[in-house]
Amino acid sequence: MARESAVQYVCSECGHVESKWNGRCPECGAWNSFTEEKAPLKLKQTGKEPQSVMDDSVRKLSDIPIESTMRVSSGIDELDRVLGGGVMRPSSVLVGGEPGIGKSTIMIQMLSSLSESSSVLYVSGEESPSQVRMRADRLGLRSDSISVFCDTRLEALLETIGKLSPGYIVVDSLQTLYSASVASMAGSPNQVRACCMELSLLAKKIGAAIFFVGHVTKDGSIAGPKIVEHMVDTVLYFESAETGLRLLRASKNRFGSVDEIGLFTMDGTGLHGVKDPASVFVSLRGNGTLPSGVAFTPVVEGSRTFIVEIQTLVVPAKGSLQRIYSDRIDSARVSRVAAILERHAGLVLSDQDIYVNVGGGMKLSEVSIELALAIALYSSKMDVPVPSDMAAFGELSLAGEVRPVSFADRRMKALADMGFGKALSVNSKSSSITRSLNVKDIKSALIAAFSKRN
Repeated sequence: MARESAVQYVCSECGHVESKWNGRCPECGAWNSFTEEKAPLKLKQTGKEPQSVMDDSVRKLSDIPIESTMRVSSGIDELDRVLGGGVMRPSSVLVGGEPGIGKSTIMIQMLSSLSESSSVLYVSGEESPSQVRMRADRLGLRSDSISVFCDTRLEALLETIGKLSPGYIVVDSLQTLYSASVASMAGSPNQVRACCMELSLLAKKIGAAIFFVGHVTKDGSIAGPKIVEHMVDTVLYFESAETGLRLLRASKNRFGSVDEIGLFTMDGTGLHGVKDPASVFVSLRGNGTLPSGVAFTPVVEGSRTFIVEIQTLVVPAKGSLQRIYSDRIDSARVSRVAAILERHAGLVLSDQDIYVNVGGGMKLSEVSIELALAIALYSSKMDVPVPSDMAAFGELSLAGEVRPVSFADRRMKALADMGFGKALSVNSKSSSITRSLNVKDIKSALIAAFSKRN
């Protein structure tokens, strides 16, 4: 009886196991991440070695034949873009996002398209078969070629996949699966890790592509041990923008770039790719004037270039203690740019509260946005609007210099396509539409931005 009631403590971040509770995980360093679970019973040695799905032979690398992997279009252009050109077989993909953002919707849309050329299986651990059918009918999808299996038992799922040998599998969701060989509740780190590994290995054995839908925690990361993201080939994240757009990003991709971004709109018929995303993050103003604190900058995401609107508000601090509110741009970068303005442009911001936002809700991490951010902060503090036909891009050094950034030609072309007449940058070539105002430091950039002669 004592053995059956034994417990262990498992780190929810990495899956490390300890016999007693610790405040900090010695493996990954996470704090307060240990959860109590029932310890698995030790099995008696039977003399039989566990069978492995993978090839256990030792051969020369040059003697190993290359598998006939293939890439197939998912039928959704934006999803293909993020995946690197289409769905690879065999492969395993983990898709995470907030509840209701459209994970299940895009998965069943994808299966409906893939079912025209291959067998597909939709595994639902959260919905009944009738609920899955109702969603497919609401989206106007073909349902006669989609096989549905609604069970949370891993052993039953492995047997079903072995019998059907589908080409594409969707498991919705990974946290609902349960293996009888793991002595813990469904959704626990051990269960998630074991189920993901078993299904990923089986998918590679039969040459299938498997998609896992994952829940996310309150901080936006996929629930379960971090090791799950290392087991799969691709990790995708769904984000929601303030304009109602859905953004799909890849944080890991063994078959393509992680720089691409997919843009979707959602309505009653499902998710649809955005056809013309160049100006989707720019607010339309009919009178041609900008309010103070607004500046435009081109950003590069994979093969696309977007024009985004950086919005800032500088107001006197409460209690003379500066606070920075910035969700879409890293607050440390905002602090650094504010310090550069104070040191090299004489703009006192240490006693001001700074609010920063990005139009459309897109998160920006490129260093090229720093010059536009500095101009927006200066505009807000001095209450002087930036010319509506001007954009800026460039990195700021701590010495106040404006440094060149990559893909300057692509950025200038995007500005010209959007009708911007002037661009503040360094070492950029003017086009027939957009004139480049090359600047060397933050002082000359501010003079060029707010001078009447330009």
